[in-house]
Amino acid sequence: MLRTSSRAATLTASYADVRAFTEELAAPLSPEDQTVQSMPDVSPTKWHRAHTTWFFETFLLKEYVPGYQSPDPAFEYLFNSYYEAVGDRHPRAERGLISRPSVSEVADYRRHVDDAMADFLATLVDENGPLLDLVELGLHHEQQHQELLLMDIKHVLSVNPTFPAYRERAEATVLTDAADLTWTSFSEGEVEIGHDGDGFAFDCEGPRHRALVPSFALADRAVTCGEWLEFMAAGGYSRHELWLSEGWHVVNANGWNAPSYWNELDGEWHVFTLHGNRPVDPAEPVVHVSLYEADAFARWADARLPTEAEWEHAAAPVEVEGNFADRGLLHPEPAAGRAPLAQLYGDVWEWTSSAYLPYPGFRPAEGAVGEYNGKFMINQNVLRGGCCATSPGHTRATYRNFFPAHSRWMFSGVRLAKDL
Repeated sequence: MLRTSSRAATLTASYADVRAFTEELAAPLSPEDQTVQSMPDVSPTKWHRAHTTWFFETFLLKEYVPGYQSPDPAFEYLFNSYYEAVGDRHPRAERGLISRPSVSEVADYRRHVDDAMADFLATLVDENGPLLDLVELGLHHEQQHQELLLMDIKHVLSVNPTFPAYRERAEATVLTDAADLTWTSFSEGEVEIGHDGDGFAFDCEGPRHRALVPSFALADRAVTCGEWLEFMAAGGYSRHELWLSEGWHVVNANGWNAPSYWNELDGEWHVFTLHGNRPVDPAEPVVHVSLYEADAFARWADARLPTEAEWEHAAAPVEVEGNFADRGLLHPEPAAGRAPLAQLYGDVWEWTSSAYLPYPGFRPAEGAVGEYNGKFMINQNVLRGGCCATSPGHTRATYRNFFPAHSRWMFSGVRLAKDL
């Protein structure tokens, strides 16, 4: 056996940690919980556990381990997500119809692949750079699905009229006062954004390039539930002049009058969380709002949403720390007493006004992994910063998340910007 190098050893340890965290997140869920698909955008927990396993099997074990055998050839069809180069796949909206393989069989599949990956990783050294890159991509891919697992199970549990908790919150909820909204100013100038190639990044984060930003100010925290309640009391959901035309259509077609997961009980607004239903805390960042809602709120507040260049320029010097999934809160927390430009990382993904488009000079990678991001660069907007369900170590200033403008089942919130 070859002696593992420093990078290979680090990735071997990371592989064990990431795979274990997925199982930790799934542990509170029964087999019944793990098979439900509550809407087409949601995938069952069981599917997430299997698909992330399929990724390592498909792109590493089948390609680079002679004689490797999958436990079931049908898994290639069942657990492919969108990779056309790999082959046909089961329709996304019908993943909840697949009762077999069972949850226990998916667990066996994970163990089978983990055992094979352990042997494979033990053979790698630094000279196997492209293979190590694939391993690292697979780990960040699984971290993306850890967040999706939490997003999706929250939606699954929310349609249950008994409001079941994913798991209990360790500490009692305390209503607090939010820090006053203040602003940090930035001068007009040419800035550099995008990943510089040092360390891991998804392909859509580069190339690094220059961008012009005007003089602007960025709010020092995310918009709170209390401020959103003021927007609602001012008729925000019924004033057409605040809304983009398509957003106004979506709001009326769906009957939206509050953020997703909000429900009114005995005249008081409550919010469904992964810890169950509870009263809305006015000091917490508002979460689960669409781009349309974020844009309407910004217009009502006489502000706007930041561009992704503005957001990244402001965030680049700030240390990447915050309320991520490892803290176990799995819900945004107030920014009271924090420093300027609080909550840039963690708590809520922050909508930007920027369309998800390729940076100048972007080229997708060759082969199936080139389908990872580039083909989705249409009809989506960029969100930045990570959230309370994002795995630690998974985000950075250059990270570009993206969703359609109407989406709001992810942990999406708002940070305001304004012109100077």
